[in-house]
Amino acid sequence: MASSSNSPCAACKFLRRKCQPECVFAPYFPPDQPQKFANVHKVFGASNVTKLLNELQPHQREDAVNSLAYEADMRLRDPVYGCVGVISLLQHQLRQLQMDLSCAKSELSKYQNLGISSHGIIAAAAHHHHQGINLLGGGVTARDHHHFHHQLFPVNQQQMIRSAFDGGNGYDASSFLAAQLSGFQQSRAAAGAAAADGRRAPVEPS
Repeated sequence: MASSSNSPCAACKFLRRKCQPECVFAPYFPPDQPQKFANVHKVFGASNVTKLLNELQPHQREDAVNSLAYEADMRLRDPVYGCVGVISLLQHQLRQLQMDLSCAKSELSKYQNLGISSHGIIAAAAHHHHQGINLLGGGVTARDHHHFHHQLFPVNQQQMIRSAFDGGNGYDASSFLAAQLSGFQQSRAAAGAAAADGRRAPVEPS
């Protein structure tokens, strides 16, 4: 490879020797990457790299050279920890991400359980609501049910509620609904008491 281009590989050029056709460095240290071999030679030594490459299969040598080049570069950047410093940092980040993922799954589970509980509460409230209507009306039909809601909220108040939910006038719909419900409950209690008094009152003879 190097002899065909009449240019020595980066390793032979650095070592100031003639690049032979069977040069073990030529396929992995091209002439345009002199710093790559300089770093590897400074950390590992050219003779050690030669011995290592000769002990490997040809298809393994490229990965080995890339690994040596990376380790040499990191060793020169961080003489104390080298690659170990980067590996430790990545492991710490991985553990932190695993913890964050676990917390996120826990929060999601809480919200899912809350949604299931809320659905059950809404279903129970709807059931009690319909029971209350049946007790009040003694067998209320669909028409009576519709009439019951109109008695609870007259037409003009229904229009006020709809406009409140539209949000166009800043009306406090929640306060209005609370007041209407409270008034309805008081009226129903008074009607029930009056009916009870009527049942207890003696019937005068005609």
